[in-house]
Amino acid sequence: MSDRLAIFDCDGTLVDSQSNICLAMELCFERAGRERPDRARTRQVVGLSLVEAMQAMLPDAASDEHHSLADEYKRAFHGLRADGLVEEPLYDGIPALIDALDEEGWLLGVATGKSDRGLNLCLEHHGLHSRFVTLQTADRHPSKPNPSMVEQAMSDAGASPETTIMIGDTSFDMAMARAAGVTAIGVTWGYHEAEQLIRAGAHHVAETPSEILAFSRTLTGIHS
Repeated sequence: MSDRLAIFDCDGTLVDSQSNICLAMELCFERAGRERPDRARTRQVVGLSLVEAMQAMLPDAASDEHHSLADEYKRAFHGLRADGLVEEPLYDGIPALIDALDEEGWLLGVATGKSDRGLNLCLEHHGLHSRFVTLQTADRHPSKPNPSMVEQAMSDAGASPETTIMIGDTSFDMAMARAAGVTAIGVTWGYHEAEQLIRAGAHHVAETPSEILAFSRTLTGIHS
């Protein structure tokens, strides 16, 4: 079995869930009697676990309110899903990237701030669940940028830091990758700007999925 592991973030990397996340955040703040947050602000906390995201959104609020808002966000998101309003399309080029990495011997994983339920629903909807050998979520780990998710993914796959890449769209993904000692690849089609990814430690920033494949080949000596 290959010891090369490519770990993907989900929201903002595999799928475009921006409108869902922003709307659920607006609804949960409104229901809690808070002013709806600006969507640019919401985009900056995507990738964190929910309580940590609320702490970042409202640093002066009490811990009880952070937990209450996190619970309300879950209810808002589940309500949107029940109403058929949740859409999480794959970004263009992602299916081809997954196919190519698989064909070239990479094991695939996910490390996400989503819950187990949310991630499973998303991957099953796109027929991708079976493509990943390890799935790590906020249900079982501390929030990014703690390296716990990447470390468990490597353990599951039998990979080492030297043979692992972390692909994500936020500074939290890049900092998590660095903390775990793996190669950090940022993508520009998600939530954080390229400059933020670089400051957080990205080894490479890709503007398209095909650039990720090209960069992975430089790491392994694979040539097309």
